Formats: sequence, C-alpha cells, structure tokens
Amino acid sequence: MLFGDTLPDLDASSGYRGPVACRAAGITYRQLDYWARTGLVEPTVRGAKGSGTQRLYSFRDILLLKIVKRLLDTGVSLQQIRTAVDALHERGVEDLTSMTLMSDGASVYECTSADEVIDLVQGGQGVFGIAVGRVWHEVEGSLAELPVDHAEAPVVEDELAKRRAAKRQAG
Repeated sequence: MLFGDTLPDLDASSGYRGPVACRAAGITYRQLDYWARTGLVEPTVRGAKGSGTQRLYSFRDILLLKIVKRLLDTGVSLQQIRTAVDALHERGVEDLTSMTLMSDGASVYECTSADEVIDLVQGGQGVFGIAVGRVWHEVEGSLAELPVDHAEAPVVEDELAKRRAAKRQAG
C-alpha cells in the first residue's frame, strides 16, 4: 500500500445517494446520471429501477467516479477512460490502493510499483499520474461528514410509480 494505514471495512449494504456521490467525487449530477446510464460507472449498492428509486453508490463507485473526473480534467478521451475503468473493475480493492494511473493525455497506463512509474516516465509516455491510494483517502475524508443510506431501507416510490406497478400486476 502507498500508506501504512489499514483498509477500512466496506459495508456492502451501505451506499451514498447521487447528490452525496457528486459532492464527494466533484462532479455534476448530470455527469453522474449519464455515466450510470451509459455503464461507465454504475451504482453497485442499488441501481435505479424506474421512477422514484434512488441509486446508491458504494465507496468504491465514488472512488471510480473521482478517478474518471481526474482523467477527464487532464484531457483523456472518454473511450480511453472506459478502457481504464473496465480494467479497474477487474481488480480487488487492495490492488487499487497501491496503483498509480499514468497518462500521456491519450492513453492510460497502470503502474503498481515505483519502477514501473520511472520506466514509463523515462520512456517519455507518462505526463501525469493519479495515485489511487491518495484518491481513496480524499474520498474517505469527503464522505466522513456526509449521510450514508442502507440498501435494506424501504424505497419510497412516488404515486406514478405505484400506479405503473399496479397496472403491470393487473395486466
């Protein structure tokens, strides 16, 4: 790990609503909604199921949102970001904390050791880096004061959603 700290226990049934995820990741709700609908970063605690439901994002989802935001801010294309996010989805949490993402503005490279970072920079490919462990701690700090929701909590549906569900059951 980049830091000597132990990893916090992540509660799989707890999550953060969209506005909280936006604040912690530094993105707009419009970006969050678009990224969820296009599959870039989908909420893993609870997805939206029709009108009136709230998406719930896990800590790791918010970590990915913040990484995507940083990559976009540095000019990396959405196509390259999608490739990087797909690779991140395949890794475990422990792997993420010791990873540095490097980019030359066109491609994203994964580095898990100082030697890999040095080799990439010496090869002229790396222009900037994102230490994922550092972003982890930033997100952790941002979320410390923000409200958390639980997936088991009853979902409040609006009147229109109730009518649609009743109509589906009847028909």
